[in-house]
Amino acid sequence: MGDAHRIGIVGLGVISRAYLGTLAQHPGVRIAAVADLDAARAAEVAQQLPGTEALSVEDLLAAPDLDTVLNLTTPAAHAEIALGAIGHGKHVYAEKPLACTFDDGKAVLDAATAAGVGVACAPDTVLGTGTQTARAAVDAGLIGRPFAASAVMVTPGHERWHPNPDFYYAPGGGPLLDMGPYYISALVHLLGPVRTVTGASSRLRGERVIGSGPRQGERVPVEVDSHVSGVLEHAGGALSTLTTSFDGVTTTAAPIEVHGEKGTLAVPDPNHFDGEVRLYELGGTGWRTLPPSAGYADAARGIGLLDFLRADDRRPPRAGGDVALHVLETMTALLCSAAEGRRITLTTSVERPEPVPLTPAWMWKGPQDPQEGPREGTREGTREGTQGCLPM
Repeated sequence: MGDAHRIGIVGLGVISRAYLGTLAQHPGVRIAAVADLDAARAAEVAQQLPGTEALSVEDLLAAPDLDTVLNLTTPAAHAEIALGAIGHGKHVYAEKPLACTFDDGKAVLDAATAAGVGVACAPDTVLGTGTQTARAAVDAGLIGRPFAASAVMVTPGHERWHPNPDFYYAPGGGPLLDMGPYYISALVHLLGPVRTVTGASSRLRGERVIGSGPRQGERVPVEVDSHVSGVLEHAGGALSTLTTSFDGVTTTAAPIEVHGEKGTLAVPDPNHFDGEVRLYELGGTGWRTLPPSAGYADAARGIGLLDFLRADDRRPPRAGGDVALHVLETMTALLCSAAEGRRITLTTSVERPEPVPLTPAWMWKGPQDPQEGPREGTREGTREGTQGCLPM
């Protein structure tokens, strides 16, 4: 085997720990550099990763020996960091959302196309066995023709547990841009792209109190609406209703339900990779749990990046930038609809990503064959000396 695919991580906040848990020991990638606005934090993380260098953000983006930048900054910085990496000829995998505005997201994809590099974006939770098993059930016709879905996320707000929750309530935050990517991405996988949206939103209070950490008791201003509802009309004709809230306490609703003429599917929380998929068939007497039949088993954050690196001309990345841009436009259009009181037709569409076959953990956590090199045309081989071996 040759060298592993070289990754630089920008942003070392809470979510970075989950990515490091997946990527730090993967044989097909090497975390070559890390950067954070807090230089001491970057140095601490680098010290825990043999062979990893702590750099400034600017130096990491310009480093000639990196192939892909993993962008884990706050949403407001997503577009700036992505454009900086692309400007230096690097691929980008970003935390969600792709950007704070549709125009910024489109600029990122346009720049990547011009530079000949790839862009992919979280969430990758929808590639796990939960959403993928549900999709397989829909595709197999177990509920007949799907005509409607509901997606519900209700929480009292992240300030109860997050030590620095400011960005959740700043422009680019809010329940829709923060949590909506999970639910809308799942709906796109299940039902296809969105054609039009109608939205409504509200704001329960103007500030939040941090509930944990060194800033406990500090008040954070709320600059965005904290409860957003909408109707999504899918290109195939199905209607989805969506609720995302930082104002409620809890809900008894299933995270996602898909209704068809022959049955209803209860889909697990798309914020997680797995979970029970349950089917209630027309004329049946109760719910039936479906065994996992598709998706990356035992997946964790970063599986979308590994999937991205194995994409080629035959199989685009399943968490690709085109999906992220379509999801971003769906969300920003919902917010615009809520503000202006009108139905909005989207300008983007996207093909449903290819389904993920049932893939056991040993296949994606390491190479199937120690003698196997990268497939021709995959992103591991886009630079001289980058010969990592990644499954699937």
